[in-house]
Amino acid sequence: MKPREFVQLDPALLHLPGARRDGADPEKLLRQLNRYGTHIDGMPPLEVKRGLDGELVIFDGVTRATRVAKYCPGALITVEVTGDLNGMVGDLPTVGERL
Repeated sequence: MKPREFVQLDPALLHLPGARRDGADPEKLLRQLNRYGTHIDGMPPLEVKRGLDGELVIFDGVTRATRVAKYCPGALITVEVTGDLNGMVGDLPTVGERL
């Protein structure tokens, strides 16, 4: 069994999944902002997968990544790399590109 891998990084650099290439749902983002503000303490790690090109794509946490990238620019968050993909993901837009 592969050990769990956790990485600290700027969420603006993460790639958005194909189904969410436009970014976070604006209503969900507003709900999160109202509930959590700009706090990231205690935020669960985002789930990401690594493409063949070494880039990371979000599988769970697009709204959390967007909230931190938008309201806490430059802040680092913890992501869990849960697996590898059989394709490249570097052509997908990043969270930062959709802000």
